Amino acid sequence: MLDFLRQEGIGEDLIARIEEYRRQWPAAEGDRARIPVPRFRYYGSEIWKLAITAILSGENLLLVGPKATGKNVFAENLSAVFGRPEWDISFYLNTDASTLIGTDTFKNGEVSFRKGPICACAEAGGFGILDEINMAKNESLAVLHATLDFRRIIDVPGYSRIILAPPTRFIATMNYGYAGTRELNEALASRFMVINMPVITGADLEKLLAQQYPSLKAEYISQLTVLFEEIRRKCESSEISTKALDLRGLLAAVNLVFNGLSLREALDIAIINKSFDGFERTLVEDIVSTRINGSLKKEDIFE
Repeated sequence: MLDFLRQEGIGEDLIARIEEYRRQWPAAEGDRARIPVPRFRYYGSEIWKLAITAILSGENLLLVGPKATGKNVFAENLSAVFGRPEWDISFYLNTDASTLIGTDTFKNGEVSFRKGPICACAEAGGFGILDEINMAKNESLAVLHATLDFRRIIDVPGYSRIILAPPTRFIATMNYGYAGTRELNEALASRFMVINMPVITGADLEKLLAQQYPSLKAEYISQLTVLFEEIRRKCESSEISTKALDLRGLLAAVNLVFNGLSLREALDIAIINKSFDGFERTLVEDIVSTRINGSLKKEDIFE
């Protein structure tokens, strides 16, 4: 990953500080299985510089942006770069304090405390990925205030006070406009450094496709990139919803072709059929048909 950062233009001063961070706080043997090995790389040197500097400064991050900007991919990449075990904490409307911190359980004939993911992450010095943080109720997130600010503690009622291990960081993600989301309250937002995640550029998407599928022919890397950008433009002009704007779906479609489907069959189930409205699906089909020869198979698009 550090070589990848060099390719992205990250300076040796920051890389040296990352290496020192990893030497100072190596992951415990039992937690190393939690250190992610990213399948996808995040491309965008400016975002990397912002995030690395914030983490080295002891700050937590909030990654904000529309769909298909790579927020979760970037969070996973950060855990890998810093060599930290990762805890993925998904938020939903019924998330409460016991879900995050832990709860009483009956074990070996006595009541004991079963640690939640926030406590486990804090003690191990991990990176906690707070996924879709604005889907949880504000009152449940209030338990994180002392965890995320300068106090860096977790008070467990009836038990002990947990002090966060020095390398612990929390990286939250949020989308605007999804069903069930809400505004993040100011008290919580002030505890993060906020990074607005930009949409992936055509050049970076081509890098991602080439990195993920090295044998994919250059002309089809270009065609798929143009297709994705055309779908994005239709979304931005409100001609279609964002259902078909699915970067995961595009990458999955290439994988499906590699495993035997035609390109059109793959795009049908990975992109087009995610528009459940019949009229919108027809519009997406037209975009795909204009850009892509549907009869193409593995031997056509891979070298």
